[in-house]
This record gives sequence, C-alpha cells and structure tokens, in this order.
Amino acid sequence: MDTVTNWRERLISKTTRPTRVTTYKYWLWLGFLILITGNGAFQYWKQWQDGLYVTDMRDRISWGLYISMFIFFTGVSMAGTVISAMLRAANAQWRASITRVAEFITAFALMIGAGFIIVDMGRPERIFNVYIHGRWQSPIMWDVMAITTYLTASLIYLYAPMIPDLALYRDRLAGKVGAVRSFIYRTLALDWKGSPTQFKLLGKAITIMTLIIIPIAVSVHSVVSWIFGMTLRVGWNTAIFGILFVAGAVFSGLATLIIIMAVLRKTYHWEEYITERQFKYLGYMLASLALFMIYINVSEYLTAGFKFEEGSEFAFRQLFLEEFSGMFSFYIIFGLVVPVAIVLIPKTRTIGGIVVAAVLVNLAMFIERYFLVVTGLRVPLMPYEPASYSPNFVEWSIAASGVAMFCLLLTVTVKIFPMFAVWEMTEEHDAAMALTQAEETLMHEAAIAGPRLSTEVSPDSGRPAEGGAS
Repeated sequence: MDTVTNWRERLISKTTRPTRVTTYKYWLWLGFLILITGNGAFQYWKQWQDGLYVTDMRDRISWGLYISMFIFFTGVSMAGTVISAMLRAANAQWRASITRVAEFITAFALMIGAGFIIVDMGRPERIFNVYIHGRWQSPIMWDVMAITTYLTASLIYLYAPMIPDLALYRDRLAGKVGAVRSFIYRTLALDWKGSPTQFKLLGKAITIMTLIIIPIAVSVHSVVSWIFGMTLRVGWNTAIFGILFVAGAVFSGLATLIIIMAVLRKTYHWEEYITERQFKYLGYMLASLALFMIYINVSEYLTAGFKFEEGSEFAFRQLFLEEFSGMFSFYIIFGLVVPVAIVLIPKTRTIGGIVVAAVLVNLAMFIERYFLVVTGLRVPLMPYEPASYSPNFVEWSIAASGVAMFCLLLTVTVKIFPMFAVWEMTEEHDAAMALTQAEETLMHEAAIAGPRLSTEVSPDSGRPAEGGAS
C-alpha cells in the first residue's frame, strides 16, 4: 500500500535527484548554452566599442529587436503571477507542483528583459541618470520604477515559500553535495525548524505577497504599454494597449510555463507530479486567453480601420497587404486561432498538442511584439520614403544569447534549488487522500445502510388511502 510517508519520500527522492545526479547530457546542454551566451557577449562587446552603428537601427527606426525582446521577456515574467499568485488566491488544488517553476520563470524573465534595455542603450552607463535625474512626467521613469519594484517583489515571493524546502535540502543533502551548495542551503534556510508558529507566519507572509504582487504585475505591463500608447505615432496612439499588453503577457507567460513544464517532466521523469490534468487545465486557460486576444485585436483594428484617420492607411497596408502581412497573418492564424482549435478538439487535447499550441503562441507573441515596435516607427512623419529595418547578425546574436541566458539560469537552478514545493505538495496530497477516504467511507456506509433499510420496510405496507384512512 502506498502510504503518505512512502509518497512523500518518493517525492523527495525525485526532487533531489537533479541535485545529486549529473549526466553527460546535462553538460552538453550547459556547454551549448554557454557557447551561445558567449557569442552574444562578444557581439555586445563589439557594439560597446563601435556603438549602435553596428546594428541596423538608425535615426528613424531607433527601436528594433532589442526592445521587442524586452517586451517579450517582461511578458513571459507574468507566468509566475498567473500560476502561483492567482491560483493560490483561488485555492486551486492542482497548482502546488508547478508554482515553483512559474516563480523562477518570473524572476529570470524579468532579469533578462531588463537587460535588453541596457543593451539597447548606446551609453549603458547612463542608466543611472534615470534614477538621479529622472522626471516623473516620463512613462520611461514609470517603467524603470515599476520593473524594479516587480523584480524585488518577485524575488521575495519566490524565496519565502522556498524556505521549508531549502531546510529539507539542508537536512537531506548534508554530506551529499559540495561545500558551496551546503552553505547556500544553511544560509537561505534561516534556521527553519518546521514548527507550527513558523508555518503560521510563513502562511501570513505568502498571503500578503499574493495580494500585493498581482496588482504590481498588472501595473508593470500597463506601464510598458504606456511608453507606446502615450505617443502620437500612428499605430501606437491607442488606449487599448494597456489591456493588450497585460493579456499578451499572461498569454506568453502561460505558454512558456507549459513548454518548460513539459521539458522538465520528460527530462527528470516527473510524470507522477506534473500530470496530464495540469496540462489540460493550463490548455483551457491558454485557449481562453487566445479567444480574448482575438477579441482585443478585432476591436482594435476594426475600430481604427473603420475611421481610417490620416496616416493610418500606410500602417494598415504594411500589416495587411505589404511588408509585414506574412508576420501578421502568422500571428492571427497560428498564434490565436490554431491554439484554440488544438485545445478544443479532443484528439489534439493531449500533452503533446498543448505543448505545440504553446510553442506557436510564443512564436506568434514574439512576432507581434516585433511588428508592433517596427511598424509604428516606419510610418512617415514627413513626406519622405519609409525607412526599412531588419535585424543583422549582431542583433540576432545578442537576442539569441538572451534566450540562452534564460535557459542557462533555469538549467543551473535545477541543480541547486528545489523545483517542487514539497511542503505544499504534501499538504495538497494529504487533503486529497483525506477527501478520498471520506468519500469511500460514505459509500461504504451507504452500501451497508441500503439493504438494512430495505429489510426494515414491511412487505405488505402499501400506499395509505386518500385522506389518511387505513
């Protein structure tokens, strides 16, 4: 019989295995990521030496791939807020095994996204001038402060629920890992003993952070949208960008979580804890967000296209008929419509199908961020030919290194930190077992009471006469 103790010990063994065992495939993957990151670092060194002239950005199109990557990664960071905070607030009983991964995604995506702001600056050391001489009238200042606050809150929200699991690693892996990791566990566990008082205080802290971090996350993606929406450029001058950016952030963050969950599940054989049910629930959420994104896009382009204000013809032609029509079509068809179909059709509503839908969503959302930035800058402000832009090797190398750095951080994290919230999963499992036992007891009592009640009824007892006469 699989007792609660056996289940918990098996969970701990599966959780700590990546920390205890390292295969050659891990080192090959790590080396590949370091190679890609190193090439990006070299290309950035060239950009630092020669300036942004080594890119294909110029005065008329001064934002390109770097800003697109910034918007995309800040959107991906929404994964932790959606899965961990919102599902925790809703008391969803299937979230415990995926919250930790979601919270790591949030922290790392924010770090990489903020890094692309530095990369996009010709003089990156001047970033400190934003804090020293920043003007609160500027949406850029709002963005810097919002991201700083969000990153700080996300790191606290990641760390606090991990304290009991760090203490578990401290106790279970003593003498089995190196001195550096042992020091990390001892230091970060904060002398955790697992007493009822400690769990009570931790629960209060998590509840407070859950209530705080959701509005912070929404504010961050709203402020990012205002950098574009508060200009008079055709294609950017719209009030709907706040909703579009927040919904798109949740959309791409959820897709990223699904992909990473599938990779970890396959790599470390976590099928027992990351189940098909969780993928289906996340798939339903993905399809719902896709339908909402379809509504937002129809509302935006139908409203703007119906009025067809001066200058909007060029913006519409480049999206629907000319240079960017292929990207726009891919975004609508494969990024919004196809994922809905994959989730709604029972034959494709499998783990593999949902992962394919998530990959399409992420590709489409990156493309959407790219053409949103570039097409707005291509619209001529004066009677001259529109500028052209396509990222060159330097830009693609740095962008690829950002993706590789994100994967590298997750890869190293798996070897050091607990990727499962063991204490929350144990509580969730205990509650499920108690509910199952209660249901079995009720069914057993009903089965016993049924024959007893039938024998207590007199065989000749019939329906009483009308009016109560016997």
